[in-house]
Amino acid sequence: MERAEAYGFSGAMSGAFLLSCLLFAAVSRRQRGPYMDEVFHVPQAQAYCQGRFLQWDPMITTLPGLYLLSVGLVKPAAWLLGWTGRVVCSVGMLRFINLLFSAGNFYLLYLLLFKIHQKNKAVSGFQRILSALTLAMFPTLYFFTFLYYTDPGSVFFTLFSYLMCLYGNHKTSALLGFCGFMFRQTNIVWTVFCAGNVVAEKLNEAWKTELQKKKDEKISSRKGSFCDLTRILQFLVQYLMSPKNLVTLTALTWPYIILVSLFFVFVFINGGIVVGDRSSHEACLHFPQLFYFLSFTVFFSFPHFLTPTKIRKFLLSLRKHRVQYSLITVISLFLIWKFTYVHKYLLADNRHYTFYVWRKIFQRHELVKYLLVPFYIFAGWSFADMLKSKSIFWILMYFVCLLAVTVPQKLLEFRYFILPFLIYRLNIPFLSLYRQLLELAFYISVNAVTLYLFLNRTFQWENSDEVQRFMW
Repeated sequence: MERAEAYGFSGAMSGAFLLSCLLFAAVSRRQRGPYMDEVFHVPQAQAYCQGRFLQWDPMITTLPGLYLLSVGLVKPAAWLLGWTGRVVCSVGMLRFINLLFSAGNFYLLYLLLFKIHQKNKAVSGFQRILSALTLAMFPTLYFFTFLYYTDPGSVFFTLFSYLMCLYGNHKTSALLGFCGFMFRQTNIVWTVFCAGNVVAEKLNEAWKTELQKKKDEKISSRKGSFCDLTRILQFLVQYLMSPKNLVTLTALTWPYIILVSLFFVFVFINGGIVVGDRSSHEACLHFPQLFYFLSFTVFFSFPHFLTPTKIRKFLLSLRKHRVQYSLITVISLFLIWKFTYVHKYLLADNRHYTFYVWRKIFQRHELVKYLLVPFYIFAGWSFADMLKSKSIFWILMYFVCLLAVTVPQKLLEFRYFILPFLIYRLNIPFLSLYRQLLELAFYISVNAVTLYLFLNRTFQWENSDEVQRFMW
């Protein structure tokens, strides 16, 4: 990092942290007590602070990583600074931990952008800083900086694990992946993603060697016809059937294999992936979740997707591949028809934005969910088009992880899209400076509206005196 870039990054990070501290103070003044899921998280952390490690709220569905780390941070700080009484493990103190995670996420996002795009000499230091700032302000994640939720810590350890994987520190990456798993069990998918990065790199090297041997310039490891894809899949099967290759891949990925094995042991002993209340977190094949994620990605990355050039390319692709798109349309309609689920929380809890998205769009008419298929197809094509700089093996690996982390979820919840979105966004090309600034301005605007609604547009339910607030 050059000196000017280092100063610029320090200034951006300091400014963002100062702004977050001011917003944190505003949220803490208006909402002093636990809100929403904090009603479960805060008492559990406070029980750990008091040494009651065997106490557990059965309504909590995640492992105790957040509470253990909170005690590990707050208790030494209280001892060093002489804090006593209610301030130790208070709601404000516990929430402040996520403010620290938010700063850490900013730094990790910058390091990941630097590592992933280091070969692109056209990217300036200012663009890297601006992109890191934009992703640190990503609305769905940034909002939970000010509440005691698992999301900031979950993102921190997963991004840290990914960074260590890219630098080849796989044992450290697996250890950090375990920390991420302790925050949210579904983060095991991103441990598989890290292992998949290693496998994809070896496969791409072997594929290039195969091409060189055959001297077949028509086959591409990145894009091509259906015939090319068939050849790639045949190569993939042949490569993975070789005992020598499997031994090589196992030697490279053994830390991740151990962690995934421990995960399956946990699932077997626990009787499922969810701890605590399982009645509201049943796994199912909810394929439209993939369509919701693609729509979510288009919305938050519209400067990347909604450009005249990209729309023209999509229309040209439609004209050239009518049969393929017709088949995709039929499959999409079938998946929506047979595999759409509506969780009871989605219909009942009017504090979440998803409640209004579902009511204002999907519940307007039974046919709406089918009429959105053309938009889903455009979103899917644009999504894949932005990844064309990655190898086909990386794309396949990411897509498998994306399906694993979204499709089993019955509840439409934007928080579940945070990590797949960030990892995708980190790996696509940089925008022009104008579009980067537009994206940042959009994120800041969404954050401003969200926090304004949360702080000022309160309401009450019938037969309840508690103040309710709008949130993600």
